[in-house]
Amino acid sequence: MQLLKNACFFIILLLPTSLLSAANPPVELKPGMIITSSLQVKRAIYQINGYDSLNRPVIFIKGDNITVDFNNALLQGSIDKQLPNSFYGLAILIRGNNITLKNAKISGYKVAVMAEGCKNLTIENADFSYNYRQQLQSTWLHEDVSDWMSYHHNENDEWLRYGAGIYLKDCNNSIIKNNTITGGQCALMMMRCNDGEITDNDFSFNSAIGIGMYRSSRNNILHNKLDFNVRGYSHGFYNRGQDSAGILIFEQCNDNVFAYNSVTHGGDGFFLWAGQTTMDTGAGGCNNNYVYKNDFSYAPTNGVEITFSKNNILENIIKECDHGIWGGYSWKTSIYGNQFYKNRIGIAIEHGQHINISGNTFDSNKQAAIKIWARNSQPADWGYAQKRNTKSMNYSFWQNRFKNENTAFDLTLTNGLTLYKNTYENTKTEIKKDSSVQKLVINPADVFDSVGDIPPIIESWQKKDIPVTSFAKGRKQIRITEWGPYDNRYPILFLKKIDSNQVYYFDVLGPMGKWKIQNSKDLTNISINEGSFPAALTAKQAGTDVQLNLSYTGEAFTDQFGKKQGANTIHTFSFRDFQPNINWSVNWYSWDNAHNPNKNYDQFKTVYNNTPVRSEQATKIDYTWWGAIGKNLPADSFAIAATGIVEVEKGLYELHVTADDLVKVFVDDKLMIDFWDVSRYKYDEDTHHTATVNLNGKHTIRIEQVENSGYATLIFKLIPLKNKL
Repeated sequence: MQLLKNACFFIILLLPTSLLSAANPPVELKPGMIITSSLQVKRAIYQINGYDSLNRPVIFIKGDNITVDFNNALLQGSIDKQLPNSFYGLAILIRGNNITLKNAKISGYKVAVMAEGCKNLTIENADFSYNYRQQLQSTWLHEDVSDWMSYHHNENDEWLRYGAGIYLKDCNNSIIKNNTITGGQCALMMMRCNDGEITDNDFSFNSAIGIGMYRSSRNNILHNKLDFNVRGYSHGFYNRGQDSAGILIFEQCNDNVFAYNSVTHGGDGFFLWAGQTTMDTGAGGCNNNYVYKNDFSYAPTNGVEITFSKNNILENIIKECDHGIWGGYSWKTSIYGNQFYKNRIGIAIEHGQHINISGNTFDSNKQAAIKIWARNSQPADWGYAQKRNTKSMNYSFWQNRFKNENTAFDLTLTNGLTLYKNTYENTKTEIKKDSSVQKLVINPADVFDSVGDIPPIIESWQKKDIPVTSFAKGRKQIRITEWGPYDNRYPILFLKKIDSNQVYYFDVLGPMGKWKIQNSKDLTNISINEGSFPAALTAKQAGTDVQLNLSYTGEAFTDQFGKKQGANTIHTFSFRDFQPNINWSVNWYSWDNAHNPNKNYDQFKTVYNNTPVRSEQATKIDYTWWGAIGKNLPADSFAIAATGIVEVEKGLYELHVTADDLVKVFVDDKLMIDFWDVSRYKYDEDTHHTATVNLNGKHTIRIEQVENSGYATLIFKLIPLKNKL
């Protein structure tokens, strides 16, 4: 980060905390304050907006040997904003050595606390909940590509675009303990941070990451709650995860210990990737990490993903995930003593080498307990494959227990496998293989145990258990709202599905209390009008603007934005599904370099005078293509022109469009959304665009979209900003 400039600061010079007395009363927080000595903050609610840059904090703590005790004061930012996707600013910046920040409460910022270049930093007993998070665009039926996240690079703090409760940069020997971060996007993010201890924190129910690490080594991540850090899931419809995870490990993170953590219901439970350096050069990885006695159950994608690296995955619980472990291109890895139950596949590894999978228990995994395979060839321009031998080879499987499995071993294109004293109970197929499998040996006279020694930090924590959690278990408990995972703390009407008869199926969920329907619109046959939580409710659509408003009375609760709501008063919660009648005329066109839309829009748009390569009438704009748009039709270099007529009541509306790659949206020939510069398209979130417009009566909407190459999508939504009831 750049040095702070052009700011007016209040400098606080006080005695160390141990010498504070009545002569040094608690201090009020002021915007622009610089703290250089120990102090206690006066307990109060401080509403102070952040600045428009993360280079300029509200509070700056700098120096050495400082303790700042917030005394449970609340620092609250973005007072001029309503929704967390518009939160901005940095609350606290810390630089120096031997600094302790404790008992702080911070909400409403893009980043609550950032520390740079610190040694022996301690952050404890703090609550950094309800800071920045994206508004998600995926629905119960379809995911939206703009919700996907990318952590592949962070050399220039690219991760900061997602915000954080705590962001540590170049901080060694840090202690982060007994903190809470919920209702945000990313909880704790660590960049080039070594030799730290992250213990006994609760970083749960965030919309992306519990703990993220980049080029960070020799850290101990112990006894934390990291549950429900998830997005990209709709039970029974899709399980994508969209690169959310309880624990994220990217780019040269080595010799870390992850033990006794509860990491359930994450997009991935544990997501480890060697990093772009390894992809390009074949060197390095995220190596020699110990993942020991954690619970990684109920991940929509992978309980544990460990790729292009060598690690130890020992004695974990992994239940009801898509893959229990996904270990593509892993090498010299031990997977020992884990429990795999009711996953689609227990362990899946492509192109692995020198892997020991032993002493594990497999029970009722749907497709296979263990799947090992390889592809015949690798991309010629891929640095990793050019520098490394990528053959699938040299596996040891000894004393694994298989029960109620369709297939224990599913093996393809692999050389050198040793199976020793594995047991099978009620297993249909013990070994499934083809002629591509070579040197398979069963029950040889001797086997080699490659499981390494347990690090001392694990032995010192042997009496610890995985933290106990009170929420219901299972993937069906993952309910993603537009602001992230539902945390069971506030009343909600959650849409599960709409069937072919246009019947809506809802869960009515909330804390201890009663609910009652107040009014509805465009719904009939409502199955139940009042009750307690939880409840199930159905209703049939009878129009284009489905609305259902309910009241809640009961115990006090915290809403989805962190606001406290009192007990025994009436609170309202609602659902709205606005699907206006729009008859779209959709045409597809091919374009060539002479009409390249990336160079000259005016020259390009003459292609709309040509004969379309495809035409159709549609009631909605919701397209996604991984390849060609149709048989004998282009997959790349095409454009869409979609025109629709809509008639709506007078009001303020939002236009939402997700488009890959370029898009323009016009309302009555007035340009409302203009994203026609491919250089601005860096991340998946850049595909989504919004505009606010006043509408009244009949209007013409025109969408122009261009696909350059690869994946393509076009999704359009029109959303009223206020309820009509």
